[in-house]
Amino acid sequence: MELRDIEIFLVLAEELHFGRTAARLHVSQARVSQAVKAQERRIGAPLFDRTSRRVRLTSLGRQLRNDLRPVYAGLRDSLERARLAAQGITAVLHIGMLPINVHDLSPYWDTFRSRHPAWDLRISHPAFADLFGGLRRGEIDVLVAWLPIEEPDLTVGPILFAESRVLAIAAGHELAERTSVSLETVGDFQHVDIETKPDYWFESYVPSHTRKGRVIERGPLARNTAEILTWTGMGEAVALFPSHMTRYWVRQDVAYLPVHDVEPLSYALVWRSDTENDLIRALARTVRDLGSHLTTS
Repeated sequence: MELRDIEIFLVLAEELHFGRTAARLHVSQARVSQAVKAQERRIGAPLFDRTSRRVRLTSLGRQLRNDLRPVYAGLRDSLERARLAAQGITAVLHIGMLPINVHDLSPYWDTFRSRHPAWDLRISHPAFADLFGGLRRGEIDVLVAWLPIEEPDLTVGPILFAESRVLAIAAGHELAERTSVSLETVGDFQHVDIETKPDYWFESYVPSHTRKGRVIERGPLARNTAEILTWTGMGEAVALFPSHMTRYWVRQDVAYLPVHDVEPLSYALVWRSDTENDLIRALARTVRDLGSHLTTS
């Protein structure tokens, strides 16, 4: 089985959708289908149950997925280490960022690289639904996420930045003429729901109640920022965000209003306590050295 075919199988096993798999891998749906059929012919049995409504792994498919995941990860990592070694890079720190303001934090990245020229950084944006899972599976080394985080196996490191909050609304929304809103106002509308855990952590981002005790109703479920803004732009719901969204994600169908009575949202480095190493400590030290200079309002 070719390495690319293994990748197609594993992504389809995760997405369980041919279209999303093709989009994620930047190939055609026909290429995904061809790869799966070739794998099934080679093995001699179906790996997926496919109907017009859904795609599911067979028991054999689940077994193959579980067997191939560590093999594929090891091959990919070996190839990447060889490529980096040829460039003089001896180690890579993988950072997962929930916020999208990567450029705002470039002083941290640049300082880390200048202090440690043989080490590199790789930044990705994990899915909302399983944010801490990436740390626990070893897919990322450090996570940038909002506080509080109260997980016994995770260490919360220094804060990188804190930001005020804004409310995303449709451009033609009834609130669009206002210059700011309160959290109480948010309770007048449905708020986009986000598929993420644990509950206390999402509660710190979008409270379930206003200060006066009114329920903030959860609306349509979104899996990522693009889906949140799609629901918002259609006028189906509103959504709270950190204020950097007003600079990083501008859309004609979405407007942002400052929320004047909500505490700033703090984002910190987080890592698995049992995987702390020299690279993680070096990044944490860099953030502490630069301190609050990057705190925004």
